[in-house]
Order: sequence, then C-alpha cells, then structure tokens
Amino acid sequence: MSIFWIIIAAIVVLRVGWRLWGKSKPKASKDTAPKKPLGPTQRKFYTVWVFFAVNIKRLFRDKTALFFTFLFPLIFLFVFGGLNSGGNDSASFNIAIINESKSPFAKQFVGQLEKQKAFKVDKTVTKFADANEKMTRGELDATIELPPTFGVVKASQSYPSGQAVVHYTQNNQTAAQTLATIMQAELQSINTKLVKNETPFTVSSKQTNERSLSSFDYTFTGLLGFAVLGSGIFGPINVFPELKKMGILRRLHTTPLRVWQYFLSVMLGNAVVGLMSLGLIFAVAVAIFNLKVVGNYFELGAFLAFGIIVILGIGLALGGWAKNERQAAPLANIIVFPMMFLSGTFFPRFLMPHWLQNITSFMPLTPVIDGARLIATEGKSLLDLGSQLGVMAMWLVIVYAIAFRVFRWE
Repeated sequence: MSIFWIIIAAIVVLRVGWRLWGKSKPKASKDTAPKKPLGPTQRKFYTVWVFFAVNIKRLFRDKTALFFTFLFPLIFLFVFGGLNSGGNDSASFNIAIINESKSPFAKQFVGQLEKQKAFKVDKTVTKFADANEKMTRGELDATIELPPTFGVVKASQSYPSGQAVVHYTQNNQTAAQTLATIMQAELQSINTKLVKNETPFTVSSKQTNERSLSSFDYTFTGLLGFAVLGSGIFGPINVFPELKKMGILRRLHTTPLRVWQYFLSVMLGNAVVGLMSLGLIFAVAVAIFNLKVVGNYFELGAFLAFGIIVILGIGLALGGWAKNERQAAPLANIIVFPMMFLSGTFFPRFLMPHWLQNITSFMPLTPVIDGARLIATEGKSLLDLGSQLGVMAMWLVIVYAIAFRVFRWE
C-alpha cells in the first residue's frame, strides 16, 4: 500500500509546484509580450500554444481529472499485475491430504508435498466429509487420498508402491487435471530412483532466441490501451459539456479562434498529459512488477502519443457534439465498452473466435494495443508496424472529419 501513498505524494508535489511556478511568473505586461510583431501564421500557432498551456493548467487544477488520468489506471495495474505478474511460478492449488497409510514412505511423501510451493495444504482437514464440504464451497481445489496400501513394500517387491487418488468436483475439473499432471511428474521422479529401466525414446527442450510473452506482458500492454482510452475519450466528454454549460466556448466563438486551433491545442495537451500518465504506469510496472521492455522507449512513446491523438478524435467528436453530460455519457459508454472488452485491453484477442478477431482488428484501439505490445515485448520498430499504423491513420481521418463536422460551440 505504500506505493499508493508515494504516487499521491508525487502528484501533490507536482500540483503544488505547478501553482508556485504559476505564482512566481510575472503578470502579463508589455515586457512579457512578444518583442516584435508576429506574422499571421505565427499568431495562429501562438494562439495554439496559449490554449495548450491553459489546457494543461486546467488539468492540474482539477482533482477529478488528476485521479482518472494518473491514479485510476494505476489501480487496474495493481489489480491485474498482482494476478498475472508471477506467471506460472505463483500458481498454487488449495488441497487437502487424507493419509490412510501407516507406511514411512507415505509420511515422507506427505511432508514432501507440504514443502511444494505449488500446493497449499489445509492441515485442518483429516476426514473426507470435511474435505468434500470445503470442495463444494470452493475452498479446496482437490483432495489427495493416500490409500492404506500406499508406500507399502509388497512381498514380491523390494521397493514401495501404491496409487494416489485425486478427488475433485465437476467445477474444478481443469484444476484437478493440472494437479494430477504435477503429481504424476512428482511420482515419476521417485519411480526413476526406485526402479531403473531403459527409456528408448526421450524428449528434450531447447530455448529459442525469441522472447515469449508472459501473461503480465499481455496484461500490461492492454492496460496501456486502457490509459490511452481514458486520456483520449473521458477527458473531452467531461470537459467540453462543462465548458458549454459555463458559456466559455460560446465566448471563445466570438473571438478569432478557429476550431482547428482549439482542436490542435487540445490534441497536444492530451498527448503530453497522456504520456506523463503512461510514463508513471511504466515506472510503477518496472519498479514493482519487474516489467522488461525489449523495444525502444522513444519509438514506443511516439507510437503511444499517436494512439492518444487518434483516440482523442473520438472524444472530441462526442464532447464537441453533446450539449451536456447526459448526451455525452451514453454515447461514450456505447463506444468505449466494446473497445475495452474486444480490443485486447484485459485479455488477449487470440482467445476470441477467429471471425471475431478479424472484426475487432479494425477497431480504433486494437492497433494501438497490438503495436505497443510488438514494440514493448518483441522489440519491433515503427517500420514493422505498417498494418497497425495504416489502420490508425484511417481512423485518424475518419474521427477528425466527424469531429470537425459535428462540433458545436454551445
């Protein structure tokens, strides 16, 4: 929990520093104005710069925006990172052992199982009735029974033998099968020590040079997509209706400000703030969950910034069209939730049916997550992401054409 307090303290320091920096700046005067007259094109982009600074200041003054931009993605990072960062090494089974054998081998075998990290043995269960009750409630994944003959040396043999039985319920069939496989491997290692036999056919393993993806790699890049989604959509649909209600956009409409200037300033502001949020997520993932990034950070940052700009077009279209929050929120949910669950945000797309993978590959957020995953985990460069960049460029044209078309100042 200390990391949460560290993050909160960092954001508070940033916010206080921003306020102090703003107070220390001299007020607008003749000395702070441009020393020489600006040309028409320079004045247009100077206006973009001014509104860019205003948008960033507004974010750091808004507690709600700070929470959803910086802390909300971190909550998901800790939840899903805690579930997936350990990979297979952290997988464990809650089991009970019913030892009906009196043999020394059975007692030794039980002690060996209790030392295994893959097993969490409930030592309070000594009867089948108690074990069945706990399996029914889901407190146990399976129960291992060691019959009375387990570990007994038969008259015709010089070594102990026996069969362990794995009991499970229908709901835990997959876990029980995995547990039985682990038990079989454990017993096989014991068998080779007790009985020497020839093995004509064997299998060996060899690691390739390619780095395989862990479950946390998939989860982390999906969480990056979630952060991009939040930076690009949730900001405009909350800010624009509020500015319209306060009459700020209506007053801006009476000035020489053009829509493209306002959009460009919002694009730059959201891209910078979004990269700050993503940078914080990366720092926490590397420090807490030992994230390994194979690709180039600069290329990854540039790609994610482009992704934020693309997704931002959807937020600009929704927020620019809606008159109030009641109009923006339902439309945002209709668009956000399909992308959140079908673009690989919380689980990889390869788990979906093939026909659904083909459809979801053309969703705006899918190439952002896929491209970030290829750079971060496989070391791809921007030149290798032609298909992802092509789909993103297509959506860039579509969403901004719609945003310019439907934008309303009031």
